[in-house]
Amino acid sequence: MLDFFSYQFIQNAFWASLLISVIAGFIGTYIVARRLVFLSGGITHASFGGIGIAWYFGINPILGASIFSILTAIGLESLTKGKVLREDSAIGMLWSIGMAIGIFFVFLTPGYAPNLMSYLFGNILTISMVDIQLLLALSVVVTLFFSVFYSPILFISFDQDYAQTQHVPAKFISYMLKILVAMAIVFSIRAIGIILLISLLTIPANIANLFTKRFNRIITLSGIISFLSITFGIILSYRLNVPSGATIIIALMFFYLFAKLVAWARLTIFMESLKVNG
Repeated sequence: MLDFFSYQFIQNAFWASLLISVIAGFIGTYIVARRLVFLSGGITHASFGGIGIAWYFGINPILGASIFSILTAIGLESLTKGKVLREDSAIGMLWSIGMAIGIFFVFLTPGYAPNLMSYLFGNILTISMVDIQLLLALSVVVTLFFSVFYSPILFISFDQDYAQTQHVPAKFISYMLKILVAMAIVFSIRAIGIILLISLLTIPANIANLFTKRFNRIITLSGIISFLSITFGIILSYRLNVPSGATIIIALMFFYLFAKLVAWARLTIFMESLKVNG
């Protein structure tokens, strides 16, 4: 086992999993509480447009995806808040146009683009030191933002319209959170991939929600669940020599089914105790 941790790429993967878990704990809890899963899926897939454009012009694909995702998040917020389009319609349009632009520019790029598969399905075992530094910077920003604006974020997560009537800067915080969601998606693409990423941002928070309804506890618990799932997925991926993104999501689903079983058993025991005491 010690030999397993002696490899540099394994150490990089574990540092990345720790930082991604911190980000997923905060961002995933907000996404689940606000029911923004479909919006997050739209931003995730639209980011492929930025990757395709960046690939065509020979610049860093993560930089292209970052710009494209932030513009998509701001565009979605503006279109839906301004009642220009229904939210599901705006997300569906930007989702498909982003993927189409990505495929279009990849097709126009001369030569073969072998690394694009890593953006679609991810591979945490190929995470570089630059990726870890970006994840560290984002995890610090996300932690600071949630620490400073915890009460307004909690207010907005459950009733944004009422929060606006209470003089909470809901519009500013909502825009900032959409940008942080976009950045979390882009910086985690190398590890999990565009197609599988939305599971990492939603399953841990849903598992945590089975055991607690407190917002801060869901953040903490979902971060721990994310780290355990990613770690288990990395070990399984390495031992079986299979794609890491897929094994991480399978590990998450295993934890979810196990948690559902535990929650059902606890409820059954509680109901039986009521009958005995009654």
